[in-house]
Amino acid sequence: MSDLAAVKTRLEEQLAELRGRQARVETDLAEPLNADFSEQAVEMEDDAALEGQAALIDRQIASVSRALERIERGTYGECVRCGAAIATARLAVRPEAALCIECARSEQ
Repeated sequence: MSDLAAVKTRLEEQLAELRGRQARVETDLAEPLNADFSEQAVEMEDDAALEGQAALIDRQIASVSRALERIERGTYGECVRCGAAIATARLAVRPEAALCIECARSEQ
């Protein structure tokens, strides 16, 4: 990757945005349920959706954090499974990508 500093900045910005989203979801989940039983049912459904979003955000935060760790270790751009170079085009689209396209396809 030719401009690693720009990639690192992009990942750090993405991480900050994800942490902000995570904090908003946690705040929404912490709100007490309405005393009205019919409202509670709706709120519980909303909470279930928010919990799903929280889990996705947690996975994204972990992925971005690992990419930043790879930059620090000097292994960014190398597939963590096979060691091959990850295509520059793939990293441009998914800078947190840890697998080359071949290894990513084999996981599906």
